[in-house]
Amino acid sequence: MLRCRYPLVELPLMKSDNAVGALAALAQENRLKLFRLLVQAGDKGLAAGAIADALGVPNSSLSFHLAQLRNAGLILQERQHRSLIYRANYPAMNALVAYLMENCCTGIDCGSETACETPAQERKSA
Repeated sequence: MLRCRYPLVELPLMKSDNAVGALAALAQENRLKLFRLLVQAGDKGLAAGAIADALGVPNSSLSFHLAQLRNAGLILQERQHRSLIYRANYPAMNALVAYLMENCCTGIDCGSETACETPAQERKSA
């Protein structure tokens, strides 16, 4: 059951080329795992070493994946003393979801309980 949960009007607009770049960055298993890990970590983020340990990815590969996600605008990097801390860029993530859901529900308010549900009789069978 699909239900829209994002208040689309409050999010920054994303252009199609930015959406393509973000989706391309996420279209790799290690980068998708990395992004999900940072989303789960919340605002405190994670140091590069902790990310490498959690994912079991060599540092050289991790640097490449972090750069891809950073270039796509999906993650943020901050230096704290001698460590680099990475965080999910929540506004960018929400803008991407908003872009994907922009025409959801054919204009019906997505805040309602049944707005984005497809009735059983309308579903196509294989």
